[in-house]
Amino acid sequence: MDDFKPYPSGLILAGRAVVVVGGGHVAQRRVPALLGVGAVVTVVSPVVTPAIEGLVGAGEVTWVERGFEEHDLDGAWYVIAATDDHDANEEVSRAAEERRIFCVRADDATQATAWTPAVGRHAGVTVAVLGNREPRRSAAVRDEILEGLREGTIVSRHQRDRTPGVILVGGGPGDPDLMSVAGRKALMEADVVVADRLAPRELLSELPHDVELIDVAKLPRGRSAQQEEINRVLVERALEGKVVVRFKGGDNFVFGRGYEEVLACREAGVPVTVIPGLTSPVAVPAVAGIPVTHRGVAHEFTVISGHLPPGHEESLVNWDAVAGLTGTVVLMMAVQNAPAIAEALVAGGRPASTPVGVICDGTMPGERTVLATLGTLATELEAQRVRPPAIIVVGDVVAVAHPDHFA
Repeated sequence: MDDFKPYPSGLILAGRAVVVVGGGHVAQRRVPALLGVGAVVTVVSPVVTPAIEGLVGAGEVTWVERGFEEHDLDGAWYVIAATDDHDANEEVSRAAEERRIFCVRADDATQATAWTPAVGRHAGVTVAVLGNREPRRSAAVRDEILEGLREGTIVSRHQRDRTPGVILVGGGPGDPDLMSVAGRKALMEADVVVADRLAPRELLSELPHDVELIDVAKLPRGRSAQQEEINRVLVERALEGKVVVRFKGGDNFVFGRGYEEVLACREAGVPVTVIPGLTSPVAVPAVAGIPVTHRGVAHEFTVISGHLPPGHEESLVNWDAVAGLTGTVVLMMAVQNAPAIAEALVAGGRPASTPVGVICDGTMPGERTVLATLGTLATELEAQRVRPPAIIVVGDVVAVAHPDHFA
């Protein structure tokens, strides 16, 4: 057998009987993939793992609760011998050979009539790699290919989906490695990228040379007019027949004005899709080692924009109600107004000793955490020269993460 290379072939197993002999961890890895392609799976084994038993209970798999018998293969199209008994696998292999059924051997690939490749799928493409019975090598090659497909570095640009429209891409908290695969791929396939200053800027250097980059952080006029200008640019470029990516930090719909852009596109008849990003009020504390919830400490967390101080006529926040909460409060865009917010929370009944963690430049090389309490927050912000961007976490979860400081 070693003198011959395998002949690759894509099996269509949907609605066809497949038998897996053995109910251990090898079977546990193989069965979900078979179900994923629509195979009708029967597991033959005296015992099975809890995961397989769960599939049986859900009606997805048939379990024959005994040892293998040759007639188990009658009507099967494909079989996997996955027991930990060499003789039993040999018996399965022999019965499959007699019935001209391709058989995978978990114990000895040299005696098999089929091998299981390392498989991955993306955008309608199935990648299957056989590394001459070297599974780790096969998996590594598969992963490299899939990464290239996902990031758009393998398929040439003329082969990609060129449907004009706008894609809102959340870039996550700042570190490029924390951006979603789908977002990164959309970025690399764009004709136009409209980026703000909090998006992972390092990724912009990877854009193809012919991509138009519009830096909306440098647009003139005030904040409100700037959003109107962003909406205009998105719609205008899309109506020119281009794929436009609106690239911003965090998540589009968490204080990102993303839905204003969705509405503008819909009003203009421009197709718009959304690729979410890791939202900073959850991701940044997590990377800094602060959980926003913890059993027995916080049963809820509230995310608030602090760009307006308590008492401001345009503020929509009920600070008295927030002060009455016992869980975690996460503040975004709040560095300037943090002292006033701390005063409002204390005035509303939250103890001045409540722990506070301020994560500056979260996920970025200059990340640091400033610890304080509601009572000392204003002093610490000034003493530590805290500047935006920063995420402020208020609550006992900060003490969970930093017990020595708040002992």
